[in-house]
Amino acid sequence: MTQIWDAVVVGGGAAGFFGAITCAGELAGARVLILEKSKHVLSKVKVSGGGRCNVTHHCFEPKLMATHYPRGHKSLIGPLHRFGVAETVQWFGERGLLLKTEADGRMFPVSDDSQTVIDCLQDAAWSAGVHIKTSTGVKSIVVKAGASSPVFEIGLDEGKPLLARKVLLATGGTRVGAGEWLARSLGHKLHEGVPSLFTFNINDARLKELSGLSADPVEVRVEGESLVNRGPLLITHRGMSGPAILKLSAWGARELHALDYRFDLIVNWLPGQDVAASFDALRQQGGTRQIFAHSPFDTIPRRLWQSLVEAARVPSGCTWSELRREAKSALVDQLSRARFTVSGKSTNKDEFVTCGGVLTDEADMRTMESRRCPGVYFAGELLDIDGVTGGFNFQNAWTTGHLAGMALAKALEAERLPE
Repeated sequence: MTQIWDAVVVGGGAAGFFGAITCAGELAGARVLILEKSKHVLSKVKVSGGGRCNVTHHCFEPKLMATHYPRGHKSLIGPLHRFGVAETVQWFGERGLLLKTEADGRMFPVSDDSQTVIDCLQDAAWSAGVHIKTSTGVKSIVVKAGASSPVFEIGLDEGKPLLARKVLLATGGTRVGAGEWLARSLGHKLHEGVPSLFTFNINDARLKELSGLSADPVEVRVEGESLVNRGPLLITHRGMSGPAILKLSAWGARELHALDYRFDLIVNWLPGQDVAASFDALRQQGGTRQIFAHSPFDTIPRRLWQSLVEAARVPSGCTWSELRREAKSALVDQLSRARFTVSGKSTNKDEFVTCGGVLTDEADMRTMESRRCPGVYFAGELLDIDGVTGGFNFQNAWTTGHLAGMALAKALEAERLPE
């Protein structure tokens, strides 16, 4: 007789693993299978945080934690109360993976090595009896009538179909993988998947030879849109990155997609400061100092300062006492409202996050079960939930994966049908 799996998890990422581990751990003897299309599971965990894996964020208050999600923040408040940051830290700690908190609130394994997170999850899966099959893509899910509850026939890219009593879809963002069409085939509506958390491509003479320099704080806004953010900014060989840019891209993911990632970015290198008044003070305090030689602002590196001075066409050798009105005005503009033309985007390192997915009101956010197709559950980025940079997207995976796994175990225990 064909084996019927208790639960088949589609997607071998963080959310899928957490859901599978929780389900198998809660229900003794549960037959749980993870299907992963690629050759390796947990690949996103491997590359995240520059290879260190930003596991979560040091924000233990669920309502405050939820404010870091541009999409899905209201829907996540309840789930974060049930399994939030504190529970995540405890879960990993109980399995020997200790976390540390950095100055900006990001939490990493003390090893600073994402492989330790992968090892922890794989060991937990093995201990719980979870089966894992890689290089196995899913092309269809069909609901079949069962004795007292539906059975799902899972069509594979290669080989015979599988049967499962429950299905957990945790395929990641809808720009990749089979999650989108599988969810649609089961009757769900989805927001279009578009990129989030990306850097800006800018070809501008002011940024040449400045790759690696950063300024903090910087305020950035998209001209013509109500998109503003403040934080550290990093100049890269392609343009601009850093938390200020990444968070702006997250909150404006859909608006910037509609602009085809071509727009003007206004940068205030000295937010909250009266730059013109600072110049007047410099004139009085050190009028004989050459403007080009040194940055008078601690948050602006010398080479960036010199680039902005050149862009303002301040005469070579000009001192503060010699600064004329026109040059002063131009330098104020460069410092407080510099305009840069964005001509595209780039992925943030090897990471990617998708804005979009299954509408959260089509899932019971207490259990992650589909409201349209009972027996199907969702976890992770396939839902229309995404966070800013800083460990928030992994926390969404742990939270929704855990709740889905608990609900799966409870539903399966209630049925406990013989094969």
